[in-house]
Amino acid sequence: MQEIDYLMESAEEVLRLDVKTESTVVEGQALWAGIRPGMSVADIGFGSGKTSAILHSLVQPGGSVLGVDGSGERTAYATSRYGDRGIRFVSRDIRNSLDDLGRFDFVWVRFVLEYYRAECIEIVQNLSRIVKPGGILCLIDLDHNSLNHFRIPQKLEETLNRIIERLQSRHNFDPYAGRKLYSCLYDLGYQDIDVSVSAHHLIFGELQKKDAFNWMKKIEVIVSRMNDLFDEYDDGFEGFVREFEAFFSDPGRFTYTPVICCRGRRPDSGIQG
Repeated sequence: MQEIDYLMESAEEVLRLDVKTESTVVEGQALWAGIRPGMSVADIGFGSGKTSAILHSLVQPGGSVLGVDGSGERTAYATSRYGDRGIRFVSRDIRNSLDDLGRFDFVWVRFVLEYYRAECIEIVQNLSRIVKPGGILCLIDLDHNSLNHFRIPQKLEETLNRIIERLQSRHNFDPYAGRKLYSCLYDLGYQDIDVSVSAHHLIFGELQKKDAFNWMKKIEVIVSRMNDLFDEYDDGFEGFVREFEAFFSDPGRFTYTPVICCRGRRPDSGIQG
């Protein structure tokens, strides 16, 4: 099966996803969205499979979870690590029909749409087709992603802005995916829509190892491909990395990124898809 293009693809991506996924946060978001025991769940973009395992625990007894991801390698990893719990994982392109997978009481889409700037609306329409009438579609994504910093040097801030602009124009990345989620559900005719906004990245004081690993891995995997953006640094990309590390390691800096959670209930009739 052909692998799906993914901006963060690397040999260590499963590890990065595992490290940054906090079980208590996922549980709180899922409970807020309306997950409950006995539900059938589709976890779209399951990553390492850790989120699928968390959701599986929340729908017991009697519930089931199907994980869907574009990577065959991550599907194999998740199956080997979490498949013995009764969770099933499949590798599929979410831009194509998933109708053969059946319909679900709860469809969970967390930190996925930011990688599909051009196809976001069509993907939500496609995923809506596998939500049972009366079922819940939960969309979660970041807004103003990686752009909110204080006490950041001007040259570094301008470079980060150029990086984000490049990601939007050439790599289908959407740093503002979160603010679009409500309209996706509203335009599809979903009912009982609710929205929650909180901080996802909230970094101040001494830098935690998980935050250092997550952010530096982003730079290693994504930004290293953009050598033409670092002409203002005497030694190019390496100079940018040193300045970013110095800023990010400073306990006086402040960094945050809002996460927007949006959930709605599919009506029994009268909806697209």
